[in-house]
Amino acid sequence: MPTLPEGSLRVAHVWKRFKADKRRRLIRDHLHMSDLFRRTRYKWKWVLGNISFRAEPGEAIGLIGANGSGKSTLLKILARVMYPNAGKVDVSGRVGALIEVRAGIHPDLTGRENAYLYGSLLGLRRREVSQRFDEIVEFAELEDAIDRQVKFYSSGMQMRLGFSVAAFLEPAILLVDEVLAVGDAGFQQRCLDRMRHVLTQGTTLLFVSHDLAAVEATCSRGLWLHQGELKADEEISEIVTKYRAHIDETAKTSVRQEGRVSLVRVSIGGGNGSGPTTEEPLQVETVVESAVSGSCSFFLGISEGTAAPIFVLRRDLQLRSGKMQTSCLIHHLPFPKGRFYVWIGIFDARGLDLMPWHPATYFDVAGPSLDMGPRGV
Repeated sequence: MPTLPEGSLRVAHVWKRFKADKRRRLIRDHLHMSDLFRRTRYKWKWVLGNISFRAEPGEAIGLIGANGSGKSTLLKILARVMYPNAGKVDVSGRVGALIEVRAGIHPDLTGRENAYLYGSLLGLRRREVSQRFDEIVEFAELEDAIDRQVKFYSSGMQMRLGFSVAAFLEPAILLVDEVLAVGDAGFQQRCLDRMRHVLTQGTTLLFVSHDLAAVEATCSRGLWLHQGELKADEEISEIVTKYRAHIDETAKTSVRQEGRVSLVRVSIGGGNGSGPTTEEPLQVETVVESAVSGSCSFFLGISEGTAAPIFVLRRDLQLRSGKMQTSCLIHHLPFPKGRFYVWIGIFDARGLDLMPWHPATYFDVAGPSLDMGPRGV
């Protein structure tokens, strides 16, 4: 078989399963329930089923799908920290991976020591790491903490160190999971800019994120995973469109999760009687019916379809038995042209569900399109 060019990926008929073991690991449970455990047959759950795709050097591929669809598992297999039960994976070249906040970072070592350790794991000489070290520290904004043990870093500092090391040591393949959400908005944008830069250097990128706008702006191709299966492999805009349509259909056909408070109606209106428009007022009115009385917190979020909202609004209310109307006014809608989703949840003073967090409706915004720039650049 010919040698693959550096930066290439070949995934052929990959299957992965995990054992469902819900036992608490306590000695008293083992002693008390030992006979039952001997009779228990452990069930296996397939988290990836027959996944096949190829990635060429310099490609930018976005992995999208709901939580639990197998995205992170697939990245871990590509990073060789996990192995498939069946199928074949060929990876050519050094792999830089940022799959978890602390991935590849040892808490008892300093930031400086971790950078050199990570480089050695990638097969780089100490001199090669030293040539890039100042850039790593500057990008991570850790000039005053680079010689401190990482166990004293915040999660954001650890993520900045991990991404900087993974991205600046010039891997042939860069794997990035949703961990960028730990950073602030400014650093997230810098990470996206850095990923676009490494793409121009020929690095292959696999990017997992629920931020569909960021995926569409960065990647040229998309893989949609659904319940462990590869549902589609197409140009990124087509994948995002199909995924959003799937979310629409799911929201319409799924049984609404109702607790002691149920949602009766949601209405969306723009300013001056028009529809939702960029930078114009947006009015969201809801009617709920409650079987209980008491104080509660009403949460309203707007997202691109996923459960992770772009922003969330909270209002403390005094529930009363029967129907109750609430109104929310957003003075300047900060969204470009596109479809967005309203998520609602109501919780009591102890944080327990009165109405579980769920999608309530969606609306289309009229206005200028988001300027993505050239994809994959």
